[in-house]
Amino acid sequence: MAHLVRIDWPHFGMPDLPPPLTLPECRARLAALRRAAKARGYEAVVVYGDREHAANLHWITGFDPRFEEAVLVVTAKTALLIAGNECLPYTQISPLVAAGDVQTILCASLSLMSQPRQSRRLPDLLAEAVPHGVKVGAVGWKWFGPTEVDDPAVALDIPAFVADPLRAIAGRVENATDLMMHPSHGLRARVDAAEVARLEFSNHMAATALRRMAFALHEGMMDFAAYEAGRVGGLPLGAHSTFATGSRAAQGLSGPTGEVIRRGAPLSFNVCHWGSNICRSGWAAGSAEDLPLAAREYVEQFCAPYLAAMSDWCGMMRPGVLGGTVWAAMQKALPFEMFGLFLNPGHLIGLDEWMSSPIYEGSQEVLASGMALQMDVIPVHPVYGSTRMEDGYVIADQALQADLARLFPEVLSRCMRRAGFMREVIGMEVPTTLLPLADTCGIIAPWLLDPAQVLAL
Repeated sequence: MAHLVRIDWPHFGMPDLPPPLTLPECRARLAALRRAAKARGYEAVVVYGDREHAANLHWITGFDPRFEEAVLVVTAKTALLIAGNECLPYTQISPLVAAGDVQTILCASLSLMSQPRQSRRLPDLLAEAVPHGVKVGAVGWKWFGPTEVDDPAVALDIPAFVADPLRAIAGRVENATDLMMHPSHGLRARVDAAEVARLEFSNHMAATALRRMAFALHEGMMDFAAYEAGRVGGLPLGAHSTFATGSRAAQGLSGPTGEVIRRGAPLSFNVCHWGSNICRSGWAAGSAEDLPLAAREYVEQFCAPYLAAMSDWCGMMRPGVLGGTVWAAMQKALPFEMFGLFLNPGHLIGLDEWMSSPIYEGSQEVLASGMALQMDVIPVHPVYGSTRMEDGYVIADQALQADLARLFPEVLSRCMRRAGFMREVIGMEVPTTLLPLADTCGIIAPWLLDPAQVLAL
């Protein structure tokens, strides 16, 4: 049985600035990509990136294109990063570029319109960098299944101005995005201790901003002011920040537009950085008495079962559990007719807010140590609206936890204390293999005009 308790939201301390991406890390990642490409029979891998789809390129190099597009060509012996007018100087942020492991060259066609075009053409640069007549893997940001396209292997998700010359040069160009993003074998689908430290810092920054926002909310406040109260710290955004209430309440992806918080209206908001997305949803209310009559059993009928289900979700976050088992358990605990779960109940997160997910109907993907997961379980009801406990977690076996204890002991300590709070105060089942990354983990505050009221089991 769930009940409301009045507590201070926990604060487990400010993380130290996490370590920057190092040259040895980048060299290891580039080597891993070359091994994966060789195993697939690719003589070259071409990685595309732009502002919206920078995660794969950044993971390899530490560089993300801004304003422009960029293309990385990797063969067994060479690596060439092709960038536009404004990004070319910025490529020096990459440890691989700074060390000379990756060469750079200007292609102004990757720049914004009407800028100078004083460079060589992209088709000519690709023709020099990519061996002719060989099999090439193209990495964009998604791959396709057999129900979506006629031939998933050659369905590319990169722009035609990159794909067309590649197809003219190579013997065969395949979609190789899964090499980076697949939940089981993708190179980015597991994190190490240093990445856990970076993820925790990101989650802390997003969660702290959301907490400030939650405790600043009051009736009559404009959504712009509510977002401003969060004092979002400046880390790159992994997705558009949202704040949905009033006429925008049903449009969960809406950002602030000038809506005013009215008592008795649904409300949801998030802060998403690279590696984190902290989201909450509830009502602009101080108690059930503020809700429309039909919605006054919101806590009992909607939030309480959701909290129990999220406890079950945490309990399954152990190495060896099948993703399909998690999916089935969530469907049973939160029946579609009442909770309307449509998207995957949990997914991998990286610099991109949604990398991929091992959790889907019938999934045989196995949860594994090093998976960084977003508890992204989104219920929707025409009367009750929604509720949310959306934060970041990492599954960590003894070996990963030992690495954390050796390299980042304070990170591990904070995660353990968060897990203790979730168990002892909220009453959730949190296995020793699950590391909560944010101080908001475990918090459901249904009455957002009085967020100190928190649901517990």
